[in-house]
Amino acid sequence: MSEAASVHPSAVVEAGAQLAPGCVVGPFCHVGPEVALARGVELKSHVVVTGRTEIGEDTVVFPFAVIGEIPQDLKFKGESTRLVIGKRNRIREHVTMNTGTEGGGGVTIVGDDGLFMAGCHVAHDARIGNRVILVNNSAVAGHCVLEDEVIVGGLSGVHQWVRIGRGAIIGAVTMVTNDVIPHGLVQGPRGKLDGLNLVGLKRRGVPRADITALRAAYQMLSQGEGAFQDRARRLGEETQSDHVREIVAFIMGDSDRSFLTPG
Repeated sequence: MSEAASVHPSAVVEAGAQLAPGCVVGPFCHVGPEVALARGVELKSHVVVTGRTEIGEDTVVFPFAVIGEIPQDLKFKGESTRLVIGKRNRIREHVTMNTGTEGGGGVTIVGDDGLFMAGCHVAHDARIGNRVILVNNSAVAGHCVLEDEVIVGGLSGVHQWVRIGRGAIIGAVTMVTNDVIPHGLVQGPRGKLDGLNLVGLKRRGVPRADITALRAAYQMLSQGEGAFQDRARRLGEETQSDHVREIVAFIMGDSDRSFLTPG
């Protein structure tokens, strides 16, 4: 433990834990023996960090979060797996994030600059990108992939093995059971692809020409001839937009689920 780290007298930091300079471990926290906290990590109070867990620089974890516990998976037999969390995340009250499983690659990964609001859950072997927001009480199941800048609305659930493409948004109280294209907008109790995340595209400064191309691509995916993948393949041959090519590459990529398709 670095001499520059600050540990409250009521906290328990087990032998073997690595605390970099500038770490703050607040009252009644418990840090396990295989945990590594990078420079500037702050555990507010009553936080449990356990397992083979790495937390990146300047991440703040709020009270009663449990980070790095074993997977909620009956196939898990105690194998040594990991949780790796990036930099500058905000992990709010009662959030849970689990380590991976041997069958899923052995590691759960969370990127940088995320906001994980109170009560949300990141399950085993998930891959969470940068600048992702999980709103209160949302849950991401095992083996899911959420690319950069995804937003999952409050009380929503993402089914295991689902991929959500960059910049997509999931509305509140929505169940997502199939893959979501980049920049897609999904809403409804049994999630339906209901357009593009136009607000998000504009906020990120995507040029008008690209937004127009994305809207045309969505129409082609919705109303074109042939199967969904066939429409995407033709779209990739015709478009000049990198944003549209991103959608095409996502659709043509490997997946364990089918897709939410335009209505």
